Amino acid sequence: MATVSASRPFKVLGLQQIAVGGLDKQRLRAFWVDLLGLRYGHTYKSEKENVDEDICETGAGAFTVEVDLMQPLDPAKKPAVHDPALNHIGLWIDDLAAAVAWLEAKGVRFTPGGIRKGAAGHDVCFIHPKGNADFPIGSEGVLVELVQAPAEVRKAFETIARAEAGSGSRA
Repeated sequence: MATVSASRPFKVLGLQQIAVGGLDKQRLRAFWVDLLGLRYGHTYKSEKENVDEDICETGAGAFTVEVDLMQPLDPAKKPAVHDPALNHIGLWIDDLAAAVAWLEAKGVRFTPGGIRKGAAGHDVCFIHPKGNADFPIGSEGVLVELVQAPAEVRKAFETIARAEAGSGSRA
């Protein structure tokens, strides 16, 4: 495995988001915002993606993590953003284009749409939960969003990595 990681042209920096779906966004918001205290950011709606979502946050600065509360605009249409309830996780990636090219070359299956702007304005793409004949590697049942980390997020993670390397600690 050392040869695979040594040749990987990108890094997963950290968790960018989780997306939780349900049929009633107000019930999701009552739990995540009202009870747990997450901050509401803004609402995003997309007919194409069949989603009405509230983008909420926890954490601070470059280490803010989104919690997207999603309900389908039409529960009978696809994608079914409410099923499964833990819809997807998002990971900060330092070089999204390099990651996609390298992962595709390794046989990873991506969802249609390629790299595009996501709800929070970052470039994103999704790894399909299941492989197929052409691309046999999926993310083993969990939809994974790869998110291009902006400069300030990359810098914050690099600063922590340098500090940990200097102190001799291991992650």
